[in-house]
Amino acid sequence: MTVALLYGAPPVALVDIPGNAIQTSPLVPGATLLEDVAPGSASAMTMVAPPGTVERRYALALALRALAPGGSLVALAPRDKGGSRIRKELESFGCAVAEDSKSHWRICRSARPDHPIGLDEAIAEGAPRFDETLGLWTQPGIFSWDRIDEGSALLLDALGPPSGQLDGWGADLGCGLGLLSKAVLERNAAVTAIEAVELDARALAAARRNIADPRARFHWCDVRDGLPLAGLDFVVMNPPFHSGGADDVGLGRAFLQQARKALRSGGTLWMVANRHLPYEAELATLFAKIEPVTESTRFKVMRALA
Repeated sequence: MTVALLYGAPPVALVDIPGNAIQTSPLVPGATLLEDVAPGSASAMTMVAPPGTVERRYALALALRALAPGGSLVALAPRDKGGSRIRKELESFGCAVAEDSKSHWRICRSARPDHPIGLDEAIAEGAPRFDETLGLWTQPGIFSWDRIDEGSALLLDALGPPSGQLDGWGADLGCGLGLLSKAVLERNAAVTAIEAVELDARALAAARRNIADPRARFHWCDVRDGLPLAGLDFVVMNPPFHSGGADDVGLGRAFLQQARKALRSGGTLWMVANRHLPYEAELATLFAKIEPVTESTRFKVMRALA
C-alpha cells in the first residue's frame, strides 16, 4: 500500500510532500474529501491541522481512520492557530507523538496505532448537523457555522421583504450555508435561477440541504480563479476578507472583478463589506454607478450597476 494523502497546503520548507499525494481538503475544489477515503486505505497523511478545536479533532480523527495501522501521520499548524494543541489531541487518540517546532509552526509526527481510541466520538462531534436555532444544516469549521454573521444579516435586511426587486438569473458568490441564496429565492418569484458558488465543500453540502428550491444550482470552485458564468442579471455577495487570519483586501477585490465579468451590462451587484475596507475605488473602476444602501457600526451595504 503506497497511497499518500494530503490535507491543505503545508509549507514545503517544513515538511516533505510526496509528489503523488491525493489532496483531501474541503477547501481545494476537486479534492477527494477525507470523509470519503476508505478506512485503512492510506499509508501516509500530511495535514495542515485546522485552527478550530472541534474541526481540528474531526480532521485528525478522519486522518487516523483513513490510515492503515502503522501508517504515518504528519500534522502541523502555526503555533497560535492550534499548533500547540496537536500533540495532546493525537495522544488522546492513543498515538505516540514526536513534536518539533520551526518558523512558528508546530510539527507533530506519529503513526496510527493498531487500536486508536475516541475516533468515532470526535468524528460525530465535528460532523454536519441541523441547528434548530438557525433552522439550517451546518458544520463546525464553516464560516459563521453557529450564527448568522452580522454582515449577512445587514444585507438580508437591505434586500428587504418580498418585493420583486431582484429578477432573472443571478449568483451568490461565496454562498456559505446558502443563507443569501435561500432568502433571494424565497422573496423573489421573478428570479429564474441562482448560481451558488462556494470554495468550502462542507458549506456547499450544507447549502444543498438548506435550499430545496430547484432554481438553485451549486458550484464548488474558487471565485478568484474565474467563473463559468456570463450575462448574469444580478450578483449578491458577502465576500471573504481574511487570509491566514489577517485582513486581505485583495480577496474582496477579486470577488468584485469576477462579479463584474459575470454580470451583463446593466446588471446589479449587491454586496456587504466591513466599513473600514476600501472597496469604493475598485467599484468605481468596474461599475457605472455605485450607491450606498445602508450601514451599521461595522458593515456597509452597497449596490452597483454594471
